[in-house]
Amino acid sequence: MNALRRFDWLLICGIAPLLFFGLLTMKSFSGNDYFFWRQLIWVGVGTIVMFICAAIDWRAFKSSAAILGLYTLGVGSLILLAVIGFATRGAQSWFYIGGFAVEPVEPIKLFLVLVFAKYFSRRYVEIALFRHIVISFLYLIIPMTLVFLHPDFGSAAILFFIWISMLLFSGLTMRHIALFIGLGVIIAVVGWFFVLQPYQKTRVVAFFNPEYDSKKSGYHAIQAMIAVGSGEIFGKGVGYGTQSRLNFLPESETDFMFAAFAEEWGFVGIIFVFLSFALIFWRILHIGMMSPDNFSKLFGLGICFLIVGHITIHVGMNLGLLPITGIGLPFMSYGGSFLVTLMASIGIIESIAIRSSDLKAYEGMDMAVLTS
Repeated sequence: MNALRRFDWLLICGIAPLLFFGLLTMKSFSGNDYFFWRQLIWVGVGTIVMFICAAIDWRAFKSSAAILGLYTLGVGSLILLAVIGFATRGAQSWFYIGGFAVEPVEPIKLFLVLVFAKYFSRRYVEIALFRHIVISFLYLIIPMTLVFLHPDFGSAAILFFIWISMLLFSGLTMRHIALFIGLGVIIAVVGWFFVLQPYQKTRVVAFFNPEYDSKKSGYHAIQAMIAVGSGEIFGKGVGYGTQSRLNFLPESETDFMFAAFAEEWGFVGIIFVFLSFALIFWRILHIGMMSPDNFSKLFGLGICFLIVGHITIHVGMNLGLLPITGIGLPFMSYGGSFLVTLMASIGIIESIAIRSSDLKAYEGMDMAVLTS
């Protein structure tokens, strides 16, 4: 009971409306409520996982053995995925377990946040040394390459975004930033000519000019923009979104959740969603900054970057500002692996919130003994 009183319920207040709106939007798609009921199960599982992670002392996640074990488990699952994984929509990204699809790339995002929080928290004074940048990049490149080869360009981009964002906030110099920009240009050129699959190139072309192939590669982007625009100020109302309900907008429950929601709830609903995300970011950053440990501060930043990366790519591709890559909207899009990973992350954040006051009191008492 004492732990529940220390729970950051404002953080939960930011998450709950997003879960509710996601479920409500899925329920309006069709009469059988398939995605609604399955997502409701995942919400229950995710909530249980969150409380379990909150009950565990967050310092257990900080141990080198735990982080190495999770990282190895994540990389191993990605390797196994290439052998026995299930392919759909051109990507071999899922295991099927008991009738449910499990996507191992989602937990690897959390595992990398833990890895980088651990590495950078111990070397934040020396992060400008080039060897630390290289070593941290080696932790990234193994899972990112495996994810890219599935192929899953969107998730690979999220992994890279987590690394570069945490690196920047750990003390990079302008010289390093310029170097990364140059390397990014080189990688983009090499990737276009030697790495990207034809369908991925088509998506990029469709991003710059959706009308070029409006019946195939540009179709999704055009329908998403129509859905968002037709919502206007107050939306069409729940269950009256024609783009998603009449299947003009494919993958409404995952890749185009933002467009489906915007059509039914309009600009007012979008503002409320972004305010909910703002509340989540404020509470995570507040908990991190109030904690007495660099690891927990960096972990909070990393989780914020993880969520921001998903929001940016998802909303961007729904508005025609970014290529379509198959990235869901946090807490709203259908997907059990994604949701459970997010809820586990929130559970660790809550564990930090619960125990930070005790740790501060203990350190303060310890300091008083030393100075007495």
